[in-house]
Amino acid sequence: MTDRPKTIDEIDTPAVLIDLDRAEKNIARAQAAADAAGVKLRPHIKTHKLPFFAKKQVEAGAAGITCQKIGEAEVMADAGLTDIFLPYNILGRQKLERLKALHGRVTLSVTADSATTIEGLAGTFRDAARPLKVLIECDTGGGRCGVQSKEEALALARQIDAAPGLFFGGLMTFPAPGKAAQAEAWLAATRDLLAANGLACETITSGGTPDMWRKPEGQVVTEYRPGTYIYMDRYQIAKGAATLDDCAATVLATVVSRPTATRAILDAGSKALTSDTLGLPDYAELVGEAGARVIGLSEEHGKVELPAASGLKVGDRVRVLPDHICPVINLYDQVYLISGDRVVDILPVAARGKLT
Repeated sequence: MTDRPKTIDEIDTPAVLIDLDRAEKNIARAQAAADAAGVKLRPHIKTHKLPFFAKKQVEAGAAGITCQKIGEAEVMADAGLTDIFLPYNILGRQKLERLKALHGRVTLSVTADSATTIEGLAGTFRDAARPLKVLIECDTGGGRCGVQSKEEALALARQIDAAPGLFFGGLMTFPAPGKAAQAEAWLAATRDLLAANGLACETITSGGTPDMWRKPEGQVVTEYRPGTYIYMDRYQIAKGAATLDDCAATVLATVVSRPTATRAILDAGSKALTSDTLGLPDYAELVGEAGARVIGLSEEHGKVELPAASGLKVGDRVRVLPDHICPVINLYDQVYLISGDRVVDILPVAARGKLT
């Protein structure tokens, strides 16, 4: 772009700023931690949704990437990423045909937690010479998808193993934060039951940025899928996984009103900042403004609670650190890569809005 802003001061608000130096440092730190723990790293692109960073993660040593939807995976495959994991139940003829086409282009693996999902995969993938790798999703305490017992996992593993076009690849989980040890014990017991029945787990994969710095116990987990770690956010700080200095993504906003001594209004509301707080008591904080918290969101306004002594005035520009950065990124068509105050590049958020 010939008219690209050269500095942050030239960027219109609201806008997402990505500190490239911090993001690259986070990539390197996570890869080093995975290497030290003896596990493969397979980052989840749900946070950044950018081929630019997916490639940097692979270049740093990642085994491949994780995508949550087929549309995201298609974008990444188009950009040249070649090893993709989809930890999602794929259902319906249209999605299965897209999945089959994707399987013809990249090394692909998926998950399932029901006989119905496996039946659909088995009916679509019939080539025994190039089977689709299927892992079983396990509910190890997260309370989302997943089989509820190791016996259920065994039954599904047998179903996958019996399908000529499928390959039983192992186990997958997304544990509750702080419950990684509980998840690993669950996975170990299930792995051992499967092994006793002649079914080996090539891959046992877990995820979640809050627990990524702990070393897995007993060498149960072979692969880890963190996502938020590349940018970090207030939730990760609250969980002890990051510090403010690790946070690479902020929303640049402008103060458009200062109605009272303790209230300011930003031009960033729920359409620029997510209303997903992940259980935190407010929505965001203002970087460099001690005690300034975003306590309310309407569509185009962010309500900031300020200390009475705050010097913020109408027209001031602020950096906003959200509680949960992942849904924030999905709201924007582009992000600004910065280094210090300098704009390095402007990138389209290529995989945003991919709902299928």
